[in-house]
Amino acid sequence: MRNKDNVDLICDIAELAGLFERSSSLEDFLDTATSIIAWHMKAAVCSIYLFDESSQELVLRATQGLGHQAVGHVRLQLGEGITGLALKELRSICEGRGSANPSFKYIPDIQEERYEAFLAVPILRGLVRVGVLVTQDPEPNYFDENDAKALRAIAGQLATTIENANLLMTIHEPEKEAPSPQASLPRFMRGKALSEGLSMGQAAVIGSIDEEALRSFEEDPTPRTLEDFHRALKETEEQLVGLQKDMEEELSDVASLIFSAHLLILKDAEFSGAIERLIEQGIAPPKAVSNIIHKYLNLFGSSSNPRLQEKVLDLKDLGHRLLLNLMSHNPDMADYEGRIIVAEELLPSALLKLAAQRAAGLILSTGSETSHVSILARSLRLPTLIIDQSDLALLQDDQFLVLDALQGTLFINADEEVRDSYVRLIEEQRRIAKLEPQVAPETRSADGVRVRLLANINLLSDLAHAIRLKAEGIGLYRSEFPFIVRDNFPSEEEQTRIYEKIVDRMSGRTITLRTLDIGGDKSLSYVQIHNEANPFLGLRAIRFSLRNRHIFSQQLRAMLRAGTAQSIRIMFPLVSSLDDFMHAKEVVHDCIRQLEREGTPHNSRPQLGLMVELPSAIEMIDELAQEADFISIGTNDLIQYLLAVDRTNEQISDLYVPYHPAVLRALHRAIDAAVRAGIDVSVCGDAATDPNMIIFLLGCGLRTFSVDARHIPALQKIIMKTHVEEARKIALQALRLSRIAEIEDFFETQNSAVIESE
Repeated sequence: MRNKDNVDLICDIAELAGLFERSSSLEDFLDTATSIIAWHMKAAVCSIYLFDESSQELVLRATQGLGHQAVGHVRLQLGEGITGLALKELRSICEGRGSANPSFKYIPDIQEERYEAFLAVPILRGLVRVGVLVTQDPEPNYFDENDAKALRAIAGQLATTIENANLLMTIHEPEKEAPSPQASLPRFMRGKALSEGLSMGQAAVIGSIDEEALRSFEEDPTPRTLEDFHRALKETEEQLVGLQKDMEEELSDVASLIFSAHLLILKDAEFSGAIERLIEQGIAPPKAVSNIIHKYLNLFGSSSNPRLQEKVLDLKDLGHRLLLNLMSHNPDMADYEGRIIVAEELLPSALLKLAAQRAAGLILSTGSETSHVSILARSLRLPTLIIDQSDLALLQDDQFLVLDALQGTLFINADEEVRDSYVRLIEEQRRIAKLEPQVAPETRSADGVRVRLLANINLLSDLAHAIRLKAEGIGLYRSEFPFIVRDNFPSEEEQTRIYEKIVDRMSGRTITLRTLDIGGDKSLSYVQIHNEANPFLGLRAIRFSLRNRHIFSQQLRAMLRAGTAQSIRIMFPLVSSLDDFMHAKEVVHDCIRQLEREGTPHNSRPQLGLMVELPSAIEMIDELAQEADFISIGTNDLIQYLLAVDRTNEQISDLYVPYHPAVLRALHRAIDAAVRAGIDVSVCGDAATDPNMIIFLLGCGLRTFSVDARHIPALQKIIMKTHVEEARKIALQALRLSRIAEIEDFFETQNSAVIESE
């Protein structure tokens, strides 16, 4: 057997690292790599196969020893041949006689049949399939475990570089003619509903600069003048001011000056002046507008300032509106009225602007049920669906869409029968919405136990819905939305006006105002929190407030001022220790002393509580319950942190389960501590709407639920049919179980004993 120096190859990584320096092209790099590896392994053949994700095939990209005419032409399916099997099963395969392996695949014209020994090692970057490194030799049983070990080390060293080479080669390949999107477009797509509802309308795909859409206006045959441009400028300003006024009335808490960027650009002398100069030079007004819009789009889009990058959509919208007015195309119609918006993702501020322009629905490729955009869409009653990004790419402007965010279905260019059926469904939905909801003003269990149902509020517009559905108060007001959608912190005066409206509308009911909860998936564009590898474990919620005391104090002062004539509860999010809670309480007391010195009317005795969302809070729950006036259990974050499962990560969403025994025991422990301390305890996460969890929570002693108001009728129905004493027995039994599957089966089989038959 020939003397191999593959150990030297592993040690001499510098030789591999210098491959690029000695290569004149990507192909040359791969050829050089196969030559070096073959020489060190003393193998007759070394080949590199790269994995083509689009076709799910392995492609021979370089070889030393096989016929070079095979490069680029030999293709293997995942699992096909020994090479394909090695990549499919992510394992090395060493055969003394390759042809004896049942998976061996004979490929004519590459002279592979001359080689007996076969060693295939997958090239992986993490768990990503990059390709396969293959060595072959005429001598049977030529390769051993030491060779396999050496080749695995080489594959590991080269994985990232080879993957990059593969990507670059893919880019440089001549583009295949893409099939017509219409030809391959399915009739419908499946998705996940983030905000329930039904809607129909033409698609409006946004998010890119979309040069063609703007350039299309340049082909207008009608001569336009400088006076036409001035008229369009004035009409555009009037429309934007009108939209702003409408939104201030409907959504005064979050819509403050949301069209300010549009108006400022419009009034910028450099912007309008540049267009005027082009028109005076003889350029047609539509082309002049389009040219300057594109100049600004490129400036904003290429800026390193993220705040400027966020204005790209504003600028595109402004340009489109200005051109529509210049061409006298429906000057009074909002750009997105009746349209279904298609976008990869949206900022909350962008969503508000679309809602202001009467968009009919929303389709995204990223998001989760608990993301801020999803919560905002539900408050705006905007049907929203999330679908796969590859499906999203098939959707085009002006396709007629039927969005069913109840069933999670999107119909594309639906036929008349589907359209007619959804017209009837939408009309029926509107009719039902006008009916007085069947909700009792007071909730009691089947055996007479009093239970309070409170509402989670995101926007002021949610208040009317909560009152209509007879919510007994607010268990959670998410105060961060006025912060998230603006370009700067709302002032103390602005916050005071918002909180006053909540207090006035909910007079006599429980009012719980949660302090600012940002971080994780809720960021402020105007606050840069640097170098957070894991924002969910970073500077968020109460941590941010305590680190930024001037912001925290402004918010607390506004809450105290708004609650002058009403009992209010102030709640701190993501409390991890007794120290957190005591520090936050001290800031409240400092604010009260300040307001007293100023002679400013305020509530001097607010109830102070916390959200239980962290394992550390569960461990400290007895001490926290002794210091707090109330607690609220935020099950969404509690489950996330107890189980170490990012609830926004779809790849592990199946691990995010409320029925985990650790979750049940933590909930019971928190509720029990509050009951023993004699303070109110509520649950305000998604678990509060799960029928099985409702019965468990009642059995643990929970008597206050806080949910999105739309869930109140169903929640009340379950509670009014539940026997609390039986629920208590079920809860105690469930707490003894230690397997998730056991708990799920137990809940399913036992709940019929708790709920009265209809």
